[in-house]
Amino acid sequence: MKETKEKVNKEQEITEEQDINVENEQVKEAEENEETIEESSEPTLEEQLGEAKDKYLRLYSEFENFRRRTSKEKLDLISTANKDLMADLIPVLDDFERAMAASESSEDIKALREGMELIQNKLNKSLDNRGLKKMEVKKGDAFDDEKHEAITQIPAEKKLEGKIVDVVEAGYTLGESVVRFAKVVVGAKQ
Repeated sequence: MKETKEKVNKEQEITEEQDINVENEQVKEAEENEETIEESSEPTLEEQLGEAKDKYLRLYSEFENFRRRTSKEKLDLISTANKDLMADLIPVLDDFERAMAASESSEDIKALREGMELIQNKLNKSLDNRGLKKMEVKKGDAFDDEKHEAITQIPAEKKLEGKIVDVVEAGYTLGESVVRFAKVVVGAKQ
């Protein structure tokens, strides 16, 4: 029986040692797996960072190209718009040159005046087609600082106080925006 107890004890010791060895092996394997996981996750983070940097650089480059392209398109559009306007004004210049040449030899003031009116109408029509409109400003209208520029004030009757007394230069709008404010004289208290 003693032998059996000793045998059983030895077997238990062997089993315990085997269990300890198995546990040690499992711990080692777990540590190795953790190291492997840590090693494999670092390149993944670096790869992700590299990909993010690459995407950022590509997006930044695309934006810069877009910005340059739109700036160039705006400049081209402006120059083209000016080109079209200038092409419309060249016939008016030609008419002025012909009128100047005709005025040297002509004594008929009425004919010269009619010629100048025709040229002015042609110029106004060209500008009107481009959207330039003359502001309608009359004496007695209320002063509006968004449309008018007061160049001076003069004493005026009570009904003209704060109102337009005289129009020195006409104002113009292009679409909805003011190109030139109408220069006016405003009535002040006496």
